[in-house]
Amino acid sequence: MPTFTGAAGATAMAGVLLAGMPAFAQDADCDRACLIAVTDTYLNALAAHDPAAAPLADDVAFVENVTPMAPGEGLWATTTQGPTTFSIHVPDTALQQAGWMGMLESDDAPVLVAIRLKLEDGLIVEAEHIAAPITSEASLARLETPRAGLVSEIPEESRLPHDELGEIGLSYYDALDDNDGSLMPFADDCQRHENGMVTAGPEAGGGPNADPDRAPVARLCAPQLDSQSFVYIDRIENRRLVAADPVTGLAMGFSHFRHPFDNLPYTVTHTDGSTSERNSENMPYDPFDMPAAHVFKIGADGMVHEIEANGIVVPYQSPTGWE
Repeated sequence: MPTFTGAAGATAMAGVLLAGMPAFAQDADCDRACLIAVTDTYLNALAAHDPAAAPLADDVAFVENVTPMAPGEGLWATTTQGPTTFSIHVPDTALQQAGWMGMLESDDAPVLVAIRLKLEDGLIVEAEHIAAPITSEASLARLETPRAGLVSEIPEESRLPHDELGEIGLSYYDALDDNDGSLMPFADDCQRHENGMVTAGPEAGGGPNADPDRAPVARLCAPQLDSQSFVYIDRIENRRLVAADPVTGLAMGFSHFRHPFDNLPYTVTHTDGSTSERNSENMPYDPFDMPAAHVFKIGADGMVHEIEANGIVVPYQSPTGWE
């Protein structure tokens, strides 16, 4: 995908996009290629700071980082570089929604952005952004290109149905909320990245309360949940399947995590069966919320192999922006 910078590039891009826009508006339903094209048009319009260059409905509803806005605000005003080579499309022809996760620059600083676009009659009637600033060099290095599994296609004869992909994707929130790794079909090689950090999988670090004198807490996707490490997550609200794409085996969800930290202390189990306590001394955090997006790669085996996520910290009990 080309990146346009500067006023001249933005002007040229806007002309190209406007010339192509009628193709989107002609069809009541957008096919897979169309949804990807609409997303690319939208992203390049962000870089051009030009809402008119995207096929937005006159009454489009737009929320960024849980804040209702008008087109022209938020990333529409602050994007200083368009999409990089880290770009993951999740088009959903059944829901007529397009999901995307990738890297942009906002005010000249890198951000990992998750986007949901809802279409009706070829026009975008809802747009949603979660934009997470990325400052760690190690995280940025993991956000240069997507992991191969996230962008590879599933052989046509082995693709799972749309609704099955959606059910598997949404099962993550039950597994995490209930601290039960059996509720999602995690593969043994499952690896979760959050804002570019490896937070689960064979390459994950020691995690919270890592103690060199103790056995570690499990870091693989399912055992990590079974360890009760995430009991501090009180509830996960506004759970939504954004998109599922049988071609790539991707499912994308948006949600809103609530962390009141009013359930301390609790017990965590280590890999050797020993336990330790999470309490207000080793988790001295104020309550907060985390709106988040997750992209799940579900293989032909029906197992979850990769998870790519972004999230931001907002005040506790924040509205979602869609009330």
